[in-house]
Amino acid sequence: MIKQLILLVEDNPDDEALAILALRENGFTSDIVVAHDGEEALEILTGSKNIKIRPDLILLDLKLPKLSGIEVLKHIREQAETKHTPVVMLTTSLEDADIANSYDNGANSYIRKPVNYNDFVEQLGYVIKYWFICNKAI
Repeated sequence: MIKQLILLVEDNPDDEALAILALRENGFTSDIVVAHDGEEALEILTGSKNIKIRPDLILLDLKLPKLSGIEVLKHIREQAETKHTPVVMLTTSLEDADIANSYDNGANSYIRKPVNYNDFVEQLGYVIKYWFICNKAI
């Protein structure tokens, strides 16, 4: 059983539901806070939305309304409280420019969302096992 806090930033309701289900299937029983656009993600991280969290991991979609995933990532890396928080870009894009831009702006990992549900469950299992079991955080 893994006890950590994840911020999932995802604008697609189907992808949100699949991600949550996949995390649960991998034994993640802790809270998952969801932001549906980039602006809401920053409001949650800064406390301007009546909630402020300090997640242990951020799963961040690249293509978001209001503020892009890259803009959110830049803000995360500029803030003392979140600059070391692991950020995994979880997106459908395999564009070289998107991958490079993500890493250039401080992403810790870049994962393309698998189309097949079982592959998606497996990928998210690797993600949580790595960041919550193998990785040593600050």
